[in-house]
Amino acid sequence: MIKEDIEKYEKAGKIAKEVRDYAREIVKPGMILLEIAKKIEDKIYSLNASPAFPVNLSIDEIAAHYHPNIDDKTMAKGLLKIDIGIHIDGFIADTALTLDLTQDRIHKKLIEATELALDNALKSLAKNPSLHEIGSIIQETIESKGFSPIINLSGHSIEKYEIHAGLTIPNYGNNNNQKLTDGVYAIEPFATTGEGKIYEGNPGNIYSIINMKNTRSPHTRKMLDYFYKKYQTLPFSLREAQEKFGVLARLSLKELETSKIIQSYAQLIESSKKPVAQAEHTFIKSDNSIIIITK
Repeated sequence: MIKEDIEKYEKAGKIAKEVRDYAREIVKPGMILLEIAKKIEDKIYSLNASPAFPVNLSIDEIAAHYHPNIDDKTMAKGLLKIDIGIHIDGFIADTALTLDLTQDRIHKKLIEATELALDNALKSLAKNPSLHEIGSIIQETIESKGFSPIINLSGHSIEKYEIHAGLTIPNYGNNNNQKLTDGVYAIEPFATTGEGKIYEGNPGNIYSIINMKNTRSPHTRKMLDYFYKKYQTLPFSLREAQEKFGVLARLSLKELETSKIIQSYAQLIESSKKPVAQAEHTFIKSDNSIIIITK
């Protein structure tokens, strides 16, 4: 990886950390998720960066992929996961935290187990572990604290303008002896008091472009051009479509989805409806060194 690319990843990572710390500071029980999303986005832009995806604000059993729409009144409560992506010219840093917003902080140990699993996995990278070994460390750490890892969610490789670039880093021992080559990766443990699997639920109000081609409606084409110019294939939100294109936004998004030009992201829900915690850092593996860019 060339020096200039590493520098952009590191810059994105530094900003991601600052935004994550900002989110931890400002979020309080009862805040409207829409307000939180707007504040986080404003912070990202104020630091001369761009969102790599709409901030995920997922409560309790919703593990990931929820972003508030334009008139959303959902309030922050329970176990809130905040997943933040930053990019500088397409060079992405991905990070997440979990906040216990319950009055008695009943989820403290679940969060601690998730964060410890992430720390242990990151420490293991110095020994050039296999994917199985990384997953086993995550699984054993979480299970030793009395919880279950989410086995069908995972970390992932990252490439320019690609958040999930093909390779997955498991959250359990999966007998895959492949080792990481030079590149950029996110380790992303999820832990739960439940069964440890997720299913796809209702739409999460998040989309991405998968196939640029012509559309029938001029209004829909205008929307497509807007999002491709701004995000290329990175995800964007229903809310931004509503803000920019008004009452026709949902109709145009439906047309694009039916035409297989965009895809929609469903909410990911823990199968036994138990609360889920998440932690995540992005790192660069280059020339036998490990640089954790979001820590």
